[in-house]
Amino acid sequence: MRVSKAWEALAELADACGYPVAVMPSAKGLVPVHHSRFIGTYWGAVSTPFCAEIVESADAYLFAGPVFNDYSSVGYSLLLKKEKAIIVQPERVVVGHGPAFGCVLMKDFLHALATRLKKNTVAYENYRRIYVPPGEPLSSEPGEPLRVNVLFKHIQAMLSGDMAVIAETGDSWFNCQKLKLPEGCGYEFQMQYGSIGWSVGATLGYAQAAKDKRVIACIGDGSFQVTAQEVSTMLRWGQNSIIFLINNGGYTIEVEIHDGPYNVIKNWNYTGLVEAFHNGEGACYTAKVRTEEELTEALEAALGPKKDCLCFIEVIVHKDDTSKALLEWGSRVSAANSRPPNPQ
Repeated sequence: MRVSKAWEALAELADACGYPVAVMPSAKGLVPVHHSRFIGTYWGAVSTPFCAEIVESADAYLFAGPVFNDYSSVGYSLLLKKEKAIIVQPERVVVGHGPAFGCVLMKDFLHALATRLKKNTVAYENYRRIYVPPGEPLSSEPGEPLRVNVLFKHIQAMLSGDMAVIAETGDSWFNCQKLKLPEGCGYEFQMQYGSIGWSVGATLGYAQAAKDKRVIACIGDGSFQVTAQEVSTMLRWGQNSIIFLINNGGYTIEVEIHDGPYNVIKNWNYTGLVEAFHNGEGACYTAKVRTEEELTEALEAALGPKKDCLCFIEVIVHKDDTSKALLEWGSRVSAANSRPPNPQ
């Protein structure tokens, strides 16, 4: 949908039709979460609560620019029926099992469809009937080791329209997907290849191009070790991004797919590494946090007196502190990807 420049046409269709609107995970940020009939992320078994039930029980569904791979389909476990689907690709529309119409631009199709549909809010009314608001994470005791869900509660509270979130491959996929983006807040997320470490370079590039945004990057320690040197260039160019380095001692997403000793990595002194990159040149702030109190202090500095600095906050958490969604997703992807090959 991005390469087709069709998000405005989709918004026009969403306004006209009355249907619920959901995004697949890679499209978060392209469809405004403040749309009156937005119901969250459709990601099969790890969807936003109550979203998959509405999508999969519908009489029909229109997908604009979907990519169905093992990751986006949660190990090919989506409960969709092809005969109910209209799949709109950048230059092609497929209705059910056929026919397929080529040489049709996505934005032209969505714009024309918006003028022909009768408004129908039945599915959204069903969603409103079953919806229950999400709960809050348990409060931390003084000095209690920091939990990931508490970290993301604070990240949610700090977001504003002049920021952009970059979610690294790994558990940050799932935690950032739950964030409610304020209007104007950017979001970048890379799922098609699952490339670990991509977000460090992406943070550098985004911050260099979007001078009006402060980038908030959520990166795991395993991913960071692949491309850590890009922080040096961020310092060279005077960027003021906030990097949350989530240190849980390994490749946690891989542990949930296929565990083994190769998923445990050598621990680094991450804040020391960034200070070595800094080398007394430019503006840099680092903090190592283990409790909610220390996190609060680091955030006050990053958003206050250190707001013009590159802020690197190492968050030390338990190695088994993962989201519920990763546990579910990992077991399904593992089952799909470890099955015997189909006989040809």
